[in-house]
Amino acid sequence: MTSLSPERNGAVQADATAQDIYDAGMAVRREVLGNEHVDRANANMDSFTEDYQDMITRIAWGGIWTRPGLSRQMRSAVTLTALVAHGHWEELAMHVRAALNNGLSRDEIKEILLQTAIYCSVPSANSAFKTAQKVFAEIDANEPN
Repeated sequence: MTSLSPERNGAVQADATAQDIYDAGMAVRREVLGNEHVDRANANMDSFTEDYQDMITRIAWGGIWTRPGLSRQMRSAVTLTALVAHGHWEELAMHVRAALNNGLSRDEIKEILLQTAIYCSVPSANSAFKTAQKVFAEIDANEPN
């Protein structure tokens, strides 16, 4: 059995509390998705969705995104590909923004989407390009001149 170590397991340590993992996940979630998105998700939370929001913060963001084994750019590339493969366009739009926050360029995102045309399907990549194009247009429209 391997021991838990910061070099390998990020926030998920043997002595970490659920709160420690949640806090680390929330920090990464805010860095990747932005405060505005996370604040909006939290504001829309109710008794029906609060357990789900807690779960994704602890498990996805605290358990996976804090791990040091992949760069955030690589995690974004994998996430974009998975979202294209499953046709999750709304989530793709959010993660295109996140990929930019994580340091991927528009050209790198384009290359990832080109790759998805081969491995996920041309129709999926077509929708992905439209989604990314819309995100880029929204970002450009909101940039100060």
